[in-house]
Amino acid sequence: MTLHTYDAFNRITPLEIERVANFLYTHLENYGDEKSAIRKAIEYAAKERTGLGGAIFTIEDNKEIVGAVVINKTGMDEYIPENILVYIATHKEYRGKGLGKKIMKYAIENCQGDIALHVEKDNPAKFLYEKLGFTTPYLEMRLKR
Repeated sequence: MTLHTYDAFNRITPLEIERVANFLYTHLENYGDEKSAIRKAIEYAAKERTGLGGAIFTIEDNKEIVGAVVINKTGMDEYIPENILVYIATHKEYRGKGLGKKIMKYAIENCQGDIALHVEKDNPAKFLYEKLGFTTPYLEMRLKR
């Protein structure tokens, strides 16, 4: 297994952006977004879009992506976490083998500052996040227009 980090210094190619977007779109399943939204988050993290950037982490087995994390910087460290974990997914054939924990720990170790994430209450990954130290100090509310 090989871990990769892409950010403003370790540039991601357009081909890799497409590979990661396709992987996430496929393996996020019920918890995903449209591929265009996923691509935007990746491009923001890679500083291919205007913004503060972030990082993309992948784990590969025999040159096939089997896990990916996208973290965007918020720039708001004095009142919300500096980073938001936007996407994480593992290949469905690799689930239950500790891969999600491995890539999450790698992402946490390679990000400076606090990290927030949103997780649906019925998402089984919620237990992994809690094991890694994520807590739920707030209830998020949204106004949709």
